[in-house]
Amino acid sequence: MRNCRRLEYPLAPNSQLFMPDLKERKMMKKDLLKLLDLSGQDILEILDTADQMKYSQKHGLPHDYLRGKTLAMIFEKNSTRTRVSFEVGMYQLGGHALFLSGKESQIGRGEPVEDTARVLSRYCDGIMIRTFAQREVEELARHASIPVINGLTDFAHPCQVLADLMTIRERMTRLEGLKLAFVGDGNNMANSLIVGGLKCGIDVSVACPEGYDPDGQVLDFAKSVAGPRFALVRDPAQAVTDADVVVTDVWASMGQEEERQQRLRDFAGYCVDSGLLSLARPGCMVQHCLPAHRGEEISAEVFEAHADEIFEEAENRLHAQKAVMYLLMKD
Repeated sequence: MRNCRRLEYPLAPNSQLFMPDLKERKMMKKDLLKLLDLSGQDILEILDTADQMKYSQKHGLPHDYLRGKTLAMIFEKNSTRTRVSFEVGMYQLGGHALFLSGKESQIGRGEPVEDTARVLSRYCDGIMIRTFAQREVEELARHASIPVINGLTDFAHPCQVLADLMTIRERMTRLEGLKLAFVGDGNNMANSLIVGGLKCGIDVSVACPEGYDPDGQVLDFAKSVAGPRFALVRDPAQAVTDADVVVTDVWASMGQEEERQQRLRDFAGYCVDSGLLSLARPGCMVQHCLPAHRGEEISAEVFEAHADEIFEEAENRLHAQKAVMYLLMKD
């Protein structure tokens, strides 16, 4: 058991510890840029802390650990869940969040990322950015003297996958030894699910049409650490067979709208419907990061049958991100 500060009230289910002393901890890095940067132990520590954040929120227990702290939120992509969950999360932690639109801030008018990083570091205690290129997030973190959190890029969606893993562990009571199947585009969700799942002991099977594979860096990681615990296939039925969790995402993400018609043709047969889901294990979970296009990547029937799991996943964005902000920003 790692050193940790115990609470005066019960631990949340599945949690092993609560709020480790940041002066002693050496695992999680200053930033959350991608799950490739974290160890499996780091991820589990975030999940344990997220469990406790959720427990505290549900039971009305004070947890304003970031009182007086400020988070700058840079949005170059539209958002519902990311903006609301980070803004509400900072409020519940006692801090304040500032919304910076890419269209209205100087970074959207061509100010160098390094200048934005250095300015915000003098005003704020943390930065969350939701943008297109992963290199922009990495560059922002390189020049910032405060923590940087990746709210989404075309390469990675770490906060969403932390919420997914939290939800899976809540429902299944474990992560290690489960099988997760992802069906659809090998996008940022697929990239982060592969990394996060494998690092937490989950077997991962991904079904993508040819030409839509996950990033090569992620595939190299999976091949190097997982062996038979990872599979990339073309047949969704092969991926979903005996899965404990099935995950899908939209076929055309933000910035890919012009490819929509071609993608609809290429992804024919990749809809998560009742027929496909019948190949999974009894009691299989379904996850979707939202927004969902019913009748495309997921049938309306499957979505509504698993809506409670999907919206619990959406809620857990709040708790997982509160854990990340706490672990990165608390003195």
